[in-house]
Amino acid sequence: MKKILVVDDEESIRFLYKEELEEEGYLVECAKNGQEALEKLTVFKPDLVSLDIKMPVMDGIEALKRIREKERHLPVILCSAYGEYKQDLTTWASDAYVVKCADLTNFKSIIRKLLDLS
Repeated sequence: MKKILVVDDEESIRFLYKEELEEEGYLVECAKNGQEALEKLTVFKPDLVSLDIKMPVMDGIEALKRIREKERHLPVILCSAYGEYKQDLTTWASDAYVVKCADLTNFKSIIRKLLDLS
């Protein structure tokens, strides 16, 4: 069973992603900021990370940088409500960039592709 770490400061988003991804057959762990994600990274050992950009304590850009330092080949999807971050060069270190929306079809498709499950 593939494991996904969902990192988002909004509890409702974490809940939605966890429910939807568990229905797809993934084991899902959640973190509310980048710092918590880094702590869970070594314990949970995910196969993929979904990472929000704008969060307190440690934002997604800094978390992405630190994840890449530890786990260079771990697939990371940046998820944001703001499409303009896609033009920011610092987001290019991610494997995918998804603008948040209620329909998770595209998000799930990208996950399958990154995990070679399509």
